[in-house]
Formats: sequence, structure tokens, C-alpha cells
Amino acid sequence: MSSAAWHAAVAAVLTIILCSRLAEARVHPSHGGGLATRRRDVVPAGVGGCALAVEPLGYPCEEHEVTTVDGYILSLQRIPRGRHAGAGVGQPVLLQHGVLVDGMTWLLSSPEESLAYILADRGFDVWIANTRGTRWSKRHVSLDPSSQDYWDWSWDDLVTNDMPKMVDYVYTHTAQKPHFVGHSLGTLVALAALSEGRLVDKMKSAALLTPVAYLAHMTTPLGILLAKTFVGEAISVLGVAEFDPVAPAVTSLIKELCRQPGTNCYDLLRDFTGKNYCLNNSAVDVFLNYEPQPTSTKTMVHLAQTFRDGVLSKYDYVWPNVNEEKYGLPDPPAYNMSNIPSPFPLFLSYGGQDELADPADVGLLIGDLIGHDRDKLTVQYLEQFAHADFVIGTCAKDYVYNGVISFFNRFN
Repeated sequence: MSSAAWHAAVAAVLTIILCSRLAEARVHPSHGGGLATRRRDVVPAGVGGCALAVEPLGYPCEEHEVTTVDGYILSLQRIPRGRHAGAGVGQPVLLQHGVLVDGMTWLLSSPEESLAYILADRGFDVWIANTRGTRWSKRHVSLDPSSQDYWDWSWDDLVTNDMPKMVDYVYTHTAQKPHFVGHSLGTLVALAALSEGRLVDKMKSAALLTPVAYLAHMTTPLGILLAKTFVGEAISVLGVAEFDPVAPAVTSLIKELCRQPGTNCYDLLRDFTGKNYCLNNSAVDVFLNYEPQPTSTKTMVHLAQTFRDGVLSKYDYVWPNVNEEKYGLPDPPAYNMSNIPSPFPLFLSYGGQDELADPADVGLLIGDLIGHDRDKLTVQYLEQFAHADFVIGTCAKDYVYNGVISFFNRFN
């Protein structure tokens, strides 16, 4: 049986299994079950990130919008300076969040702990991106978010559309090349874009926290189960184009998977990201008040393909004739990390306890960058850190953010 036929057969079998299990699924009390009742209830309709989080703390803030070539209307929040700064505006920095969250992740902690506020207070002009489909970027020039067509995209489209449009907007609006900070999927999008020569001439540098280019060594049990069972393809067959972790179809599925041997979903944040070093209960509670956010099912399928195939490639449509139509090849082309221009400044920071961006996978990326200019590549390894520490950890400023700022200052 060919690879494409085998993929299709597995998806068909899983569809039958999942239809029956979704119908039988029951809610069990746990942190995983509680997730569905908490997120987004605290955000009033029509209130943006500036009014919700930034301005109440005394920071100036602006709401901006950009429209991608394929019609998605994206929101950015801008913090042009710190609370006690003068009227001047400093070097711009664009912050890009990961998958299943939005720009609020950079604003959830105190001004002394959140990267966005720390950068503003250090004189940077901070821009916060919100990927298509998330809370403040859920509009389109013609498509309704309730339609399947609205969600017909993978993270490839973030590489070719969202990130270039937001970087170009900041570059044009400020007349300066921005630095870039990405976390998780935000790093993957940046790496893929840079490997194709995109944005190299419009960004000063990139700081990549928990860099993701490979997922073959991912150790999070629930993530592995989701990927190995082709859950994304199965959900696609079921007609679920939007992957919303708090929607009934997805929460029922996750709860069913949590019953499988070897999985423990009492604390979904821990089960997905690893044993974080400096997250306290209040930080997690605040996080769960605002997150998670939806993404496209195709993005989840694409990430599962990266894990299963061990190669960073464009989205695989499974059927060779469809891939031929999209790419001119029977198999999707790979992103080659060694093609990232060697003079482009990169800062990589990763953790030894991270179960998503596993150190072995980051090691593969570092190997791809072996020819990078030595004075343009900074690598930081923190043995005790896991995935969420880098963005909502109470000690991230001392361990990570001060180093990021020092790195940026080298290239201002």
C-alpha cells in the first residue's frame, strides 16, 4: 500500500473510532476538564489588548490592524515606550506568540516579569502580534470565522502571509528594522521564513525562545498520542476545520485520549509543556483565564506531520496529485534551516525540561546552523527550564530576558 493510501486508510478508520468515542465521551473532573469553563469569560466583547491589559498599568498603548494578502485582518498592540519615559520612541521589537495562545501571553505577568513591559521600560518600541484566528485577529475581508473556508490554512500561511505583513507594517510605520522575539510556533514561523530568504532585509535580529524546527524527539505524552494516532487528519475528515481546545468536540476528544494508558491529564499545561521551573499557581490561573486560543486544524495536522515524519516540510496534502498541484512535486518541499543567511543575528534559548521543544531537536537545529557566523549566533541552554517558563515564568527576566536585551543592544 502506498504512503498516501495508508494515510487515508488510517484516517478513515480513526474517523469511525472517534465518532463512536466522541458520542460516548463523559466529562471527568480534573484540571483538563476545568479548562473548558474558564477561558475567554473574562474578556468583554469589543475590548482590545490595550484597554484590557496595558493601559490599566499606566503604559501608553495603541491598537493597529493589518490585512494579509489572503484577506485576514490581524491585530497588533503597540507599547511605544515605558511608563516613565519621555516622548521619544526607541528601537522597535515585534513579539510573536506560539500555537493555541495569542499576544496576551506577553502581558499576563506583572510589569517586572512580562517581557513586553520590560522591553518598553528599557526604551524599546514594543509591537505584539496576534495570529489569524485568535481573539483579536478573527476577522476577514469576506470570510466568516464560522465557515470552514476561514480556517483553511496551516502554519505555512503564517510564514508566507502573516509574519511578512506584520514585520513590513512595523518596518514601514517606524522607518526602522525591528528586532523579533518568537516563542514556540512563533520561532518555527520565523525560522521557516528566514530559511526561504524572507524578511532578512527587514529585521535586525531574531531571539527565538524554545526554538522549534524539529519535533521528532517530543516527549509530551498527550502530544505524542495526538500525533501518532493521526488525530488531526481524523478531525479534518469529521469536518472540524477550527481546532478550539475549549470547543465541545475537541474537549471531548482530549478527555477521551486522556483515558489512554500512559497519559495523565490532571494538569494539561504540565502535560503539554514539561515540568516548568518557575511557574506559580497564580501565574497558571491567570494564564488559564485568557488562554487557550483556537487555531486551524490544518496547523495541528501540520505539526503532527513534523513529529511523525521527522522532517520540517510544507503541509502534506497526502495525495500526490494534490501536492503536485500545490508544489509541483508529489511530496511537499522541505524547509532547509542551513539556508538561513549566516550573517543574520540569532539568539536561541531552550530548556532541558521542555517536552515540546526537546533539547535533542534543538540540537538538530543547532547542527543545521553550524556554518552560521560565530559572532552572530548566541545559544543559551537552561537545564531547569521547560516550555512555558520562557513566556510566563516568574524568573524568566533574570534567566532569559536580560540576555535577550543584551543581545539586541549589540545590534542596535
